[in-house]
Amino acid sequence: MTPDENFAALNLALPPAPTPLGVYKPFLIDGNHCYVSGHGPLLADKSFIIGRIGVDMNMDEGKAAAQQVGLAILATLKQNLGSFNKIKRVIKVLGMVNCSGDFQRHPYVINGCSELFAKVWGTDNGVGVRSAVGMGSLPDNIPVEIEVMFELA
Repeated sequence: MTPDENFAALNLALPPAPTPLGVYKPFLIDGNHCYVSGHGPLLADKSFIIGRIGVDMNMDEGKAAAQQVGLAILATLKQNLGSFNKIKRVIKVLGMVNCSGDFQRHPYVINGCSELFAKVWGTDNGVGVRSAVGMGSLPDNIPVEIEVMFELA
């Protein structure tokens, strides 16, 4: 199946593609690479999931928030490329987790996004290199921010 068909089979809804909240481009193509700026867990009503993992939410809620970030990234891809089929593979994911100082399960949280991408592009092309790090805070108290680099098909 194609990435578009894989996504359709998941029966998940994309939120609206987010608009920049500062001076940056949310999406940029350079050669055969597509860069997506840091995205937060945007919901269908254009609000964000908020809260700090280990304080306001548990790690499973954080993982669900990371999946929602993945959906927001997919919305940006869809808006700018028209199809997930135009992405060959995930190259790099940087996941930032807004968490308490003693929280240690950052990779588990970011798996919410990584697992979504693996379902869309498959385990070979949907899984790239990755960093998952903890932060003392993130903009507007969102629990997760993720940026991604893709290779275009």
